[in-house]
Formats: sequence, structure tokens, C-alpha cells
Amino acid sequence: MDEYRDKILNICNETRKGTLMETLDIEYIDVGENFLVAKMPVTPKVYQPDGVLHGGASVALAESVGSAASYIFLNGQEFFVRGIEIAANHVKSVKEGFVYAKAVILHKGRTTQLWEIKITNDNDDLISVCKLTTISLPKK
Repeated sequence: MDEYRDKILNICNETRKGTLMETLDIEYIDVGENFLVAKMPVTPKVYQPDGVLHGGASVALAESVGSAASYIFLNGQEFFVRGIEIAANHVKSVKEGFVYAKAVILHKGRTTQLWEIKITNDNDDLISVCKLTTISLPKK
């Protein structure tokens, strides 16, 4: 399993190059049977004006990990995966360290998928809860 896990994480991290994920320093760090985890450093680069993590950066992290999970679990070689709706509830602010987003699939349909993404801090405190709907369309 470790070899498969490492291969998936390497693929995910390779796709970051030249994208928003690279700009935000998002790194994919764990994968399992039905989940994917990424982390992002909380630095001034992702602050809102009063010095805490910007909610938009949290949403970008959530959509990145959810979309990557769809790509992994739905054979991205055969499908285009796109986020079509995302909702977020921010419950706690964070000023430093890392935030971790864990995407877990709630519904795996042929065309649409529903993901729950919980974002936590270094102390495992809940920062945000997001719901992401993705669509997979066949590549032709």
C-alpha cells in the first residue's frame, strides 16, 4: 500500500507545478481508500487584512483537495473533473502554522460526486467545513 500511496501523492504533487496550488504552497500529504489530505502553510501570503487566514484561501485549499480526490478516485485519465459548487463555513481563525484539508467522499455518482472537506489546524481544531460538488465528464 505504501508504494501505491506514494505514487498517488507524487502524481498529485507533480500536478501543482505552475498552478494556484503551487502559489499557495499546497502539498498533498496523505491518501487512503476514500480520502485525500493536503496541507497549506498559514503565512502573510494567505492572510486577510487583519492578519488571519483568508476564507478564500481556505476555499481554494478545499476545492484543490476535493478536485484532486475526484481525479484520483474516478480515473482522471478518462474524465475531466471540475468543481461545480462549493460551500464553506468558517468556524475558527488561524494566524500561523499549517491548515490541513481532508476530503472524504459522501456520494460517488457516475457524473457528480459530493465531498466533505474538513480543514483543521496543527492542534486538530476545526477551522472550516466545506462541501464540494464535482462533475466528471468523459474525455473524448
